[in-house]
Amino acid sequence: MMKVGLIGAGKMAEAIIASLIETKTLGAHQILACEIDAARRRQVKRRYGINVYSRPEHIVDASNVIFLAVKPQSITDTVRSFADALTAKHLVVSIAAGKTIANLEGLMPAARIVRVMPNICSVVSHGMSAFCMGTRAKAADIKSVKVLLSSFGKVLELPEKHFDAVTALSGSGPAFFAFVLQAMVKSAERMGLSKDAALLLGEQTMLGTANLLMDKKLSPETLIEAVTSAKGTTEAGLGVLGKSDVAEILDETLKAAAKRSKELSG
Repeated sequence: MMKVGLIGAGKMAEAIIASLIETKTLGAHQILACEIDAARRRQVKRRYGINVYSRPEHIVDASNVIFLAVKPQSITDTVRSFADALTAKHLVVSIAAGKTIANLEGLMPAARIVRVMPNICSVVSHGMSAFCMGTRAKAADIKSVKVLLSSFGKVLELPEKHFDAVTALSGSGPAFFAFVLQAMVKSAERMGLSKDAALLLGEQTMLGTANLLMDKKLSPETLIEAVTSAKGTTEAGLGVLGKSDVAEILDETLKAAAKRSKELSG
């Protein structure tokens, strides 16, 4: 039986716990968590009925899959407190941004390692998680990781060399999409719509567009063509976008995020 332990019980860890239980991927009795904050421990235990401990040693002893869900700057000190208890039976899934496979395997020389880049949309079970396997990971681990990560969204295996781009596009992407939405909502407000009406119109349109692209397997170019009619409203708006440097700005935005990701991994 799979037993999953989470080191850290913050927002992302809670999203994982909630999704695993809600999708019936695991039962509450198969999940444990470790959290240093006593109030947070009580809160998570009350909400999900799982056992929550103050020290990671309890998690390591009882789990065969361990999610490392602490802040990147805390990884080294946290892992050192339990690394000696890890064995080859342990699959450690790190969701800490910027921590490479080489770094993680150096800290945990006995365990099998998987590096994951999830995003904040996981808290509503619409996350996007990219993962890569460590040098000691087994073929069966891929299946286990996909099952667990799929409980809170889409999953994609990619080589680690692409993780800076992944971080820029899907890790930071929700903030970039929200920035664009915010600008469009403010424009609609200036045209007379109330903030609530503009936000609902914008949010649902963004959500519907993503669903349409994915469900119908359309390319962005195909959808643009489908919405655009000659001398119509969409064509008028696209004319402005086409003459602007918005595509270049978005390119620079993702490059800046990817560059910072690379710096943090160094």
